[in-house]
Amino acid sequence: MITVDTVGRVRRAYFVQGRKIKAIARELKLARNTVRDIVRAGAGGGEVTKRKYVRKAQPLPQLEGFVPALEGMLSANVDKPKRERLTYQRMFEELRLAGYRGGYDNVRRHAKAWALREGERTAAAYVPLSFAPGEAYQFDWSHEQVLLDGVAVTVKVAQVRLCHSRMPFVRAYMRESQEMVFDAHERAFQFFKGVPKRGIYDNMKTAVEAVFIGKDRKFNWRFEQLMSHHLIEPTACTPAAGWEKGQVENQVGVVRKRFFAPRPSFKSLEDLNGWLADKCIAYAKAQPHPEQTATTVFEMFEAERPVLMAYRGAFDGFHATSASVSKTCLVRFDRNKYSVNAKSVGRPVDIHAYADRIVIKQDGIVVGEHARRFGRNQTAYDPWHYVAVLARKPGALRNGAPFKDWPLPGSIEKIRRKLTGTADGDRQMVKILAAVLTDGLAAVEAACAESLDANIASADVILNALARRQQSDPPPPIQTPERLTLSLPPLADCARYDGLRSTPATTSVEALCGAP
Repeated sequence: MITVDTVGRVRRAYFVQGRKIKAIARELKLARNTVRDIVRAGAGGGEVTKRKYVRKAQPLPQLEGFVPALEGMLSANVDKPKRERLTYQRMFEELRLAGYRGGYDNVRRHAKAWALREGERTAAAYVPLSFAPGEAYQFDWSHEQVLLDGVAVTVKVAQVRLCHSRMPFVRAYMRESQEMVFDAHERAFQFFKGVPKRGIYDNMKTAVEAVFIGKDRKFNWRFEQLMSHHLIEPTACTPAAGWEKGQVENQVGVVRKRFFAPRPSFKSLEDLNGWLADKCIAYAKAQPHPEQTATTVFEMFEAERPVLMAYRGAFDGFHATSASVSKTCLVRFDRNKYSVNAKSVGRPVDIHAYADRIVIKQDGIVVGEHARRFGRNQTAYDPWHYVAVLARKPGALRNGAPFKDWPLPGSIEKIRRKLTGTADGDRQMVKILAAVLTDGLAAVEAACAESLDANIASADVILNALARRQQSDPPPPIQTPERLTLSLPPLADCARYDGLRSTPATTSVEALCGAP
């Protein structure tokens, strides 16, 4: 390649010094034709500052017969989604199967030249979108890195953005499952204090079951229930057309740089979400609106809020599934186990999975409720679920897994300590705990406190105190109406009955009773 410095030296030697082309070529070690081309370009009046050799025709000794096949694959690639396009390496392999014996560089070079010639790499043109106040919002997910209790965790962040005011809402979850989608919508609408008329989504599996021609979609029936509850019209984007929800796509990058860099650290997920909500408000108050530059995003949001539809209350957003109950009173869900009431063993139950809790029902009755676990092979126990089993196996109270580190109320815990080590301490404690199922925790604790005041630790004393508390007051005396009052009260004379033992059997009853 001829550099700018070489071109300058040739031009000065010829036009200023008046030297011959042959001498210049010998001194600078250039071909005469090269020097002649530089001189003639300058003599024609054009300003020449650099010269680059361009091959007029590229010889293709090996590829020439396979050019139509290669360009056919390149043309087909243009109409395919980006994810389904063939790479140059894959095209090279296809040509090799067809008999091509050349190298990969020839294929890559021709493919790039074709792309430039056909304009494949020209920037795509988009139509700018405009939204009325309260018209629509956009929803998407992103994956971010945080530290939770000192452990590096990848959280799934739900991103919601009002299209008119550009007000953001961000909330982190441990999953992208459907119940998380429901919870993110409820939290966002509560944050906005209203609901837009339309929601714009990509074709996520938790919302869209099938993609048809154009904008026609088959939405998940539970997702449609959410949309119907809040009176929202769902709209799904065209596949591989992220510009249709470009606002939230841009928000993902902004949030990642401003909220999650450097990687934040929090004690729990709840602390992280509280911090994210505050960051959204602070960002909106400081960020100018992209169209109304004299107004902040938060001021535009305050103006848009009255136009939003009224929030209609929370949607019961859970993911339902059925499960069997093991003999240890446990059900399995999402790689973890949760305890249920012992009376549920042997029959299936329905699991309602929410974003933060698990509710287990049998025949419509709640038999277990726990905070949701997101690890693996964890077990959530509720010791009260096993109290009925303790009545038959009181020895399990000491070493049973559900009862380890069981935080009992103060008075009951003191009784438990006093009974520990006695001959029948476990059996007595089981009787006291079983009374909670019928009398309630507050009543049993009060009875235990009464027993401790008397310096007695005995199940019989505590159960007796519960029984006395349950005794009802005696009924009030019944007042005799005046019309039923006797004018001649009867005499209570038991001596007349003593005559029945000494009087002959022939004596009449009337005589004994003193009848005339």
